[in-house]
Amino acid sequence: VQLQASGGGLVQAGGSLRLSCVASGRTFSSYVMGWFRQAPGKEREFVAVINWSGSNTFVADSVKGRFTISRDNAKNTANLQMNSLRPEDTAVYYCAAAQVSFIPTKAKSFHSWGQGTQVTVSS
Repeated sequence: VQLQASGGGLVQAGGSLRLSCVASGRTFSSYVMGWFRQAPGKEREFVAVINWSGSNTFVADSVKGRFTISRDNAKNTANLQMNSLRPEDTAVYYCAAAQVSFIPTKAKSFHSWGQGTQVTVSS
């Protein structure tokens, strides 16, 4: 599956952004979808994950209560709604797909990655 992430940009602290990840192919609903981020000089870190149906989600403690992951299988799209953004949320955000029967949070579990979209939060 090929993934295309979009929606990043520059926003002030406290603002919101909505990232979208569009997938190619007809089997999108069979994939677990995740979002990761990587700040300069840091390792890629898990942000959020959603199962194939959207009935099960999990987010990192650092974004809990602020970020929400969702998906629309009819549109082959996974979204990340980011509210109450903080300067420490600044990073390149990547969407990823996995064909697994569990809810992964490790990057190695995901086999397809989008190109990344830059999110910059100013203080």
